Amino acid sequence: QVQLVESGGGLVQAGGSLRLSCAASTRTFSSYYLGWFRRAPGKEREFVAALAWSGTWTNYADSVKGRFTISRDSAKNTVYLQMNSLKPEDTAVYYCAAARGATVIHSLYDYWGQGTQVTVSS
Repeated sequence: QVQLVESGGGLVQAGGSLRLSCAASTRTFSSYYLGWFRRAPGKEREFVAALAWSGTWTNYADSVKGRFTISRDSAKNTVYLQMNSLKPEDTAVYYCAAARGATVIHSLYDYWGQGTQVTVSS
């Protein structure tokens, strides 16, 4: 069983930055893919970014390319989402998730965190 705990959300003005963290309970993450998804009010959950724990693969949604960066710290068993140049449309609950394969499809992720709220004011 993998437990994921997100942190780092909050309120920020447009153009600002936030860094989300996702701490994982397992120490056998070498075969996993970690992703960030978000759900805005009244909208479907959407893919944001993902990476292979091995470091061999990353993927970003077009809407965040050039602004968001996903990374991981193996020693801390933590994956990060650095969000720069934030826009009001980035406002959502952000979720960390883990999957066994490289995918951007949320239904293929097996484990999920509880989510952290990000609010960007204009």
